[in-house]
Amino acid sequence: MNLRHLIPIFDNSVATWALEARLLRWLTLIWLSVGLIMLFSASYAVADARQGDGLYYFKRQVVWALVALIGFNIIVNQPLRKILGMSHWFLAVFLALIFATLIPGVGRKAFDAARWIAIGPIPLQPSELIKPFLVLQSARLFGQWERLTWLVRLIWLGIFGLVLLGILAQPNLSTAALCGMTMWLIALAAGLPYKYLGGTAIGGILLAVLSISIKEYQRKRVMSFLNPWADPTGDGYQLVQSLLAVGSGGPWGAGFGLSQQKLFYLPIQDTDFIFAVFAEEFGFVGSIVLLILLTLFAALGLIVALKAKNPVNRLIASGVIIVIIGQSLLHIAVATGALPTTGLPLPMFSYGGNSIISSLVSIGLLIRVARESSEAEVVPLRQNKSENGRQRRTLAKQKILKR
Repeated sequence: MNLRHLIPIFDNSVATWALEARLLRWLTLIWLSVGLIMLFSASYAVADARQGDGLYYFKRQVVWALVALIGFNIIVNQPLRKILGMSHWFLAVFLALIFATLIPGVGRKAFDAARWIAIGPIPLQPSELIKPFLVLQSARLFGQWERLTWLVRLIWLGIFGLVLLGILAQPNLSTAALCGMTMWLIALAAGLPYKYLGGTAIGGILLAVLSISIKEYQRKRVMSFLNPWADPTGDGYQLVQSLLAVGSGGPWGAGFGLSQQKLFYLPIQDTDFIFAVFAEEFGFVGSIVLLILLTLFAALGLIVALKAKNPVNRLIASGVIIVIIGQSLLHIAVATGALPTTGLPLPMFSYGGNSIISSLVSIGLLIRVARESSEAEVVPLRQNKSENGRQRRTLAKQKILKR
């Protein structure tokens, strides 16, 4: 591999990419830059209080972003066939790590959920890192569904079920729901029979209801979502403070760095509620601009999916859009009180190395699909020209023989 491909600003192959791939790359870099700037503002006060360094979280996020960009550039310069050939190994590793988080003393707890595991000084969140590989394997399974035996189908469906159960056991209902919906929508896009999709949807809903019934803190979140003002200093505190932040932004916002709610009123302001800080500082107009950015990204992704000739590639592009844009919209819905409080980060904005790596690897897959779709359009033309040439030479020989 050309080492220049590891560093985005030195990757001179970009000029040869398809238009959609180049636009997606620029939108991604803009999204990442705005997210880092926003994290600096949202985390400065809490980092200064907790770590004695206001730049503590920002500097760590920049390092993670650089690592993620290297992975991103590796993905966009590797054939999808090769990536798909390795994806099941990554899925197996992260599935094992998901269940390792459930082992007492191995998994690291935060807010009564064991979602992390430490590899030396590096905390890994396998439920976050497994997302792009779930998309790859789901696209691979459902894109070739008719050609596979029932044994292969059931084995992979069982593995997917283990992933969801492992994430639910941590417990992490929001991530399990996102992963489940992503795989279900990929199967829908692949054209699987509705009888399978309907039964799976009913089973997923029943599983979510069961999880909420068993886990008291999940039940409290749902109840506080219905009326957060009933207990504004207890279970409804997070949502009330988030709504106050969003409402305080007004049309134009308080200005960059001038959020009041991030000054120890709004909990988890640098991760789960970073959009509330963004809305307070940039207001309604800034929030609409961010939604336009997400819409442009989704539209380009849809164009890439529609142009893809290979059904597996088409499903990969669809899955990435569902994960990235779906997670973004769910985060915004939580911050604005449209959905119950969950632990979903805002891609490229929220603090966390696992989230930023997962997001950039996923987007790298989408850009790779765009590149291969463009190349696929060129190859047949060359083949047709050579075939036409052979046909002309054959006709010429036949005319000579006739003479």
